[in-house]
Amino acid sequence: MRVREMLSSHPQAAGVVNDALAQCIEACFGCAQVCMSCADACLAEDRSSQLTRCIRLDLDCADACATTGSVLSRRTAATSALMVQMLETCADFCRLCADECERHAGHHEHCRLCAETCRQCERACHQAASASGLTGP
Repeated sequence: MRVREMLSSHPQAAGVVNDALAQCIEACFGCAQVCMSCADACLAEDRSSQLTRCIRLDLDCADACATTGSVLSRRTAATSALMVQMLETCADFCRLCADECERHAGHHEHCRLCAETCRQCERACHQAASASGLTGP
């Protein structure tokens, strides 16, 4: 992805980009795609009814990540505190989805991959929130 280049080319950026933010945007969009694919793979499993919670969390996480990535990609008038709340919420969705996918990871490779991706995105969200300077210790 060219997230960093796009962020730095924005007229209001003056060439300055928060690397943690750029990495988080990439992680969010990547996680959204993986979660959507995992939900689809769960639906294709023979006993998909046993994966209902996993599918729902995959879809919720995909939406949370896509929304977070989209909003963080824009330079809006939204406050930094609001952005931190959004990052923390996205991290929470990623944690919940990863926890659930890990329950099925031994039987379903797609759940293992999804759990790993969600954990990476969760970390990226926390790092971006910390880099904003508005989070606690």
